[in-house]
Amino acid sequence: MAKIGLFFGTDTGNTRKVAKQIKKMYDDELIAKPVNVNRAEVDDFMSYDFLILGTPTLGEGMLPGLSADCENESWEEFLPKLEDQDFSGKTIAIYGLGDQVGYPMEFVNAIFFLYEFFEERGAKIVGSWPTDGYEFEASEAVVDDQFVGLALDFDNQSGLTDQRVKGWLANISDVFGLPAEIASA
Repeated sequence: MAKIGLFFGTDTGNTRKVAKQIKKMYDDELIAKPVNVNRAEVDDFMSYDFLILGTPTLGEGMLPGLSADCENESWEEFLPKLEDQDFSGKTIAIYGLGDQVGYPMEFVNAIFFLYEFFEERGAKIVGSWPTDGYEFEASEAVVDDQFVGLALDFDNQSGLTDQRVKGWLANISDVFGLPAEIASA
């Protein structure tokens, strides 16, 4: 079994693309095949001590799900299944997509919702990311002057996605046991 679980929620498919990009960099023994949370089982999710989680921010700062007008269930419906789980001893890194121009007041807010949910249940959250190079007005995902996870903007800064993903993976490589040379390549 792979060491790291890779789970994502999506609406347009961009969060899935990033998950596939991350997976492509590592072998099957290190990172498991990406799983959409609308197809995830709680036992499978809980079987990993290391998790990489991805989410877009929809509308005015929402997690993806049916109330955000997604066609399928997503994080909004999956998180309640995890409410009574203990995440002590688990390490989680979060990445998220948002639109800093179209939604400058809630840029990547959804990563904060995942951060808060899992931290409240005992998880160690790693992978904070600098706010330098972004132009937004507000984000709940900024704690201590950094995003609580990797922030990506496919709408306005798609050309920076590869560089940011590789930099972020290099930042979490020690904690997750990822080969730093792959992430930084």
